[in-house]
Amino acid sequence: MNIQNQSETKQAYQEKVKAQIDKINAQIDEMKAKANQAKADASAEYHSQLEELYAKRDAVESKFEELKNSTEDAWNNIQTGFEKAWNELNTAFDNASKKFQ
Repeated sequence: MNIQNQSETKQAYQEKVKAQIDKINAQIDEMKAKANQAKADASAEYHSQLEELYAKRDAVESKFEELKNSTEDAWNNIQTGFEKAWNELNTAFDNASKKFQ
């Protein structure tokens, strides 16, 4: 693969990731709204879950910034770390969603 194609692939990947981050942020905001409407005992559980989601989301956004600012040589290594953080965020979100359905 030549450098131009790798750059295009990196750009396309970044755009896809940005869209996914925006989507999960909207879903977390929706969960936060539900937490604010929940009764006191359920609200505490919602807020606990939200704290975990915020921490994992922040890790994803940090890795995404690393990814955007990486050199072509470092991109593959950083992409692997990003995908691990992304999978952890999705798992935490799925678990929280199941609890509050």
